[in-house]
Order: sequence, then structure tokens, then C-alpha cells
Amino acid sequence: MSKKTRFRAYQLGNAGSSFSYSVDNHFTLIEARFNDTNRPNIIEEMQTIGRERIDCLHITSWDQDHCNYNELKEILKDLKPSCIEYPGYSPDTDNGKDSLIAINTYCRNQNIIKKEFSPEYRSNLENAEEKRYNNILYNPYELCDNHNDNSTVMLFRQGRFTVLSLGDCENSAIADTIMSCTIARTEVDIMILAHHGADNGFTTKKFISTINPKIAICSSNFENQYAHPDDNVRGILYEQGVVLYTTKTGDIIIKCDEENNVIAYNYIANGDKISSKIEFSPKLIINPSI
Repeated sequence: MSKKTRFRAYQLGNAGSSFSYSVDNHFTLIEARFNDTNRPNIIEEMQTIGRERIDCLHITSWDQDHCNYNELKEILKDLKPSCIEYPGYSPDTDNGKDSLIAINTYCRNQNIIKKEFSPEYRSNLENAEEKRYNNILYNPYELCDNHNDNSTVMLFRQGRFTVLSLGDCENSAIADTIMSCTIARTEVDIMILAHHGADNGFTTKKFISTINPKIAICSSNFENQYAHPDDNVRGILYEQGVVLYTTKTGDIIIKCDEENNVIAYNYIANGDKISSKIEFSPKLIINPSI
């Protein structure tokens, strides 16, 4: 396997998050969002790697900006995921409850793998190993009162560069767990900002300087209604020399081939015009035969 790796952050045209991470022909869609704005680009990305269905649907939160019930139904119908990963806390909104029912029904009828990232699930996982292609889950061992802190936190590391997905997490204890992880400190290349870049005590100067990603990704709608990311978070990223890309103007595409040269593009208005481009080498270059 060549381990060709692609990441894409999709503009939605409204509040929310939508990403994908693909390695060779394995396609993971991050968040259950599928509307008129990101739909054609998700299909385009799948066609780029030769996929007609997604291999994994990874949902970080039951909030509607991460998992929209009506859009989830379209994903299940049209993209037919082979595996679904979802938060381990019980949803307390109609959108979340309906989404969970739809997932359970789909998985039962299609005999599809589902993974509920509950504290019990995490406690049964083996410890991650360095220089291996297994993803790492950083969720708490006990459910928190704040649902944001139960959203899925994962380091995607199956390809030639890694992506740290933080969902809506606000819990400083989880930040401490990530900072204490040698793999996170030495491998994170791309970081999706926690809770859309909110200044909630998670994205601190200590966290950024410890994890030291090459690029920070912020999902924001076109008008940037919520001014993501927060000015304080922007300042921290700037001080630490971390490049900030947002979906305010268009999609973000990051790719790496066998030469281990990562190229990141931030586009304008979902067209072919590039707003900015950077190149770098991933932190850890691993022999694909491992």
C-alpha cells in the first residue's frame, strides 16, 4: 500500500463541521453533514480515490451542527457507510435521539459495524503503540456532566500525516491527557480546533506549544457568524507559529504522496482559486510496510 493520504475540510454555508480523511482508497467522513454546499465536494473527494461508498462515518457530537438528522439519513441512503463511529453519551435532543435510532436501525438492517465510544469501550482498548497506524481515542473513562466533554476526540494516524480531531471538547483534563501522550506530542501534523476555535480553556498556549501542530483547522460558516476562531486562540496560534486555515472562504485540501511531501491548499469560494498554500514534511515518516 502506498499510504497516499488526503484530508479535506468542507465549507457548509452554515454553522457546523464537515471533514474527511482518506488513506489510499479508505474513506472516512468526519461528521454527519451532507447539504447542497458540501455534498458535491464530498462526492468529488470520494471519486478522487475511487470510492462509491464511505468506509467509516465518524461522528464527534450529537449536536445538530455535527450530526444533522436529515442529512444523516441522506448519508446512510446514498453513501452507505461500512462502519459508523459515534459518541458514547445519550443524546438529549430530538435531533440526536432520532439520529441514534437511525444509526441503530441502519446497522441492524445492513449488518454494519458500529462503535459507540463510551467509557466502557475506551477502557477495553489496548494501549497505542508508537510508529503504528492505529487511531487513538482520548475520550474520558467516565461520562462528564457537560456533553461537549464527551464528544469524540481522536488522533487519525493511518496515513502519511496525522489529524487530531477534538470535536467540541472543553475539558482541560482531556487536554492534559493528550499532552501527556508521547505519540500526540511527536506525531500531530494537523489539528482541528476544539469547539470551532472557542476560547474555553482547552486551546491554551501550553497545549499548542506541547502538541505543536503544523496547521490548525477551524470550521466556520461563510459569514463567520460566530467569529471563529476566537481572537485569543488566533493570537496563541500566531505566537506559536502554527498556520491557521479556516473554511470561511472555501474548502481546505491537504494531501501527501509517496514522497512524504505534504501540500496544503486553502481555496476561495469552493472554486479552483487558491487563497494560500504551504508545504511541509510530516513529523513522523513511517515505512508503509509496517
